[in-house]
Amino acid sequence: MKQQGNLKSRVISNKGILGGTPVIEGTRITAENVMAEVIAGKSKFEIFESYPTLPLDGVEACIEWDKMGRPH
Repeated sequence: MKQQGNLKSRVISNKGILGGTPVIEGTRITAENVMAEVIAGKSKFEIFESYPTLPLDGVEACIEWDKMGRPH
């Protein structure tokens, strides 16, 4: 997978975590779910309310992952 800029958080895919579904590293929060919230127009505050364990730069990591074509 390509490097995701200077973000500390990154989206990873590991067969041992949710069957390889891309998640924010260190969590079981899927990048797809975060992006669905972003696309729906939710604010970062609303997203963090839904996912309190999401790292502070987790939303940006998911947006970067999406811009990279959602690699697995």
